Amino acid sequence: MATQRRAYGPSGKHLDDYRPGGAPVGTVLLWHGIGPDERDILEPLAGAMADQGLRVLVPDWRSDAEDGGRAHLLESLTHARSAGGPLVLVGWSAGAGAAVGVALHPDLFDGWAPTAVFGVAGRYDVPARTTGVAPLDDLAAGRVPAAPVRLAHGASDSVVPVEHSRALATALRCAGHAVHLEEPPTDHAGVIMTEYDAEAGRCRATRDEAALRAGFALARGVAMVCGGVGAAQGGDSSPHSRTPYLES
Repeated sequence: MATQRRAYGPSGKHLDDYRPGGAPVGTVLLWHGIGPDERDILEPLAGAMADQGLRVLVPDWRSDAEDGGRAHLLESLTHARSAGGPLVLVGWSAGAGAAVGVALHPDLFDGWAPTAVFGVAGRYDVPARTTGVAPLDDLAAGRVPAAPVRLAHGASDSVVPVEHSRALATALRCAGHAVHLEEPPTDHAGVIMTEYDAEAGRCRATRDEAALRAGFALARGVAMVCGGVGAAQGGDSSPHSRTPYLES
């Protein structure tokens, strides 16, 4: 796996570009949460995805920008689309609602939609930062997701309770749309293979077994969507396989 830093749009923001050892089976655009410019906290999860044969783009974006980060998010999506091939959009925390909003608004890109969208530990009853409309309100108004939606949420999340993902899953099913929700036994930080460091005020890589397993399950799920390969690409499903990476 190799990682490069590059600018991704007119705003001059940067992203980390994780490349697998061989030809990628697809591209993942991975959005962090509300903390401004926190792409680094997604390093463990991005590495796990790259181990599954995926190219992973992790951009900085600023929730404190005048538009709430909308321009940064959409610029990063424009950049990711240029990679070609399957593109899966994954968002964590505030990034989750932003990602699901894209699935509900293909008009953002003239009818284009990602291969699939994964919402991780998100809220869907507040305006998505990509669209300005809460995904639950979009569904109530009759909007139809233009891409499959999959959800993951730590069962012990006290920052954004799992009921928020359950509510979206219920709304999608009631509208006749298939949705898959995973509830791993971890918390808000653990679902992305991290733990919250109260002193630093941010997430950091963890060795917690439940958190690592949650991240690997998410990585394999994304890889399967991109081509049904996952571990067949050489990714190790054991949390301990990522130990050297987490120490880097």
